[in-house]
Amino acid sequence: MRDIILLFCSGCKRRNYSTTKNKKTIVGKFSIRKYCSFCNKHIEHKETSP
Repeated sequence: MRDIILLFCSGCKRRNYSTTKNKKTIVGKFSIRKYCSFCNKHIEHKETSP
């Protein structure tokens, strides 16, 4: 039930992280604030398809 998703930075649009998500508990798009080494700051990362 867990799917691998990629997270992209909303600032520079680069794919920085990959993680898994449970489709039963998280129905919509996943977003989280993480550190972007290209922007050098904490910024929101959103889910994208692999």
